[in-house]
Amino acid sequence: MYAVRRWVVRHSRGFEMIYNAFEPVIARLDPLWRSVGYARAERPVAKVERAIKGFLFDCKMCGQCALSSTGMSCPMNCPKTLRNGPCGGVRANGHCEVKPEMKCVWAEAWAGSQQMKSGKKIHVVQKPVDNRLRDTSSWLRVVRKIAEQRAGQGEQK
Repeated sequence: MYAVRRWVVRHSRGFEMIYNAFEPVIARLDPLWRSVGYARAERPVAKVERAIKGFLFDCKMCGQCALSSTGMSCPMNCPKTLRNGPCGGVRANGHCEVKPEMKCVWAEAWAGSQQMKSGKKIHVVQKPVDNRLRDTSSWLRVVRKIAEQRAGQGEQK
């Protein structure tokens, strides 16, 4: 997985384009998710999400995906699970102090973000991880958020 994860970061611009195409498609499925019930859809969607994101990003299924803000490098792969930048122990060669054989997740995140159109999002401070959301689908969470925003805009008109 480590080699795939590093490859994805090196190609973060392409994965950003894929994500930007995927998000509106899955968001348009909100009526389906509502008719099935988000709670009933959670398990199968999370299973698919885990398989895809696990392979590509070594996803830990925190339920609060930040890949589009972190250069397609999952911050949960940091041995210290730091969400907002590297610790003070990054080695001179850019490797992790805890796992010296591994490149620092945040060094990778910075490199990946520099290739992305939305690369400045790496400067946005991420909220702390809510462990209650672990093993849940961040995809469905994004869909619900988009649907709520659309509903709110419809009420304002």
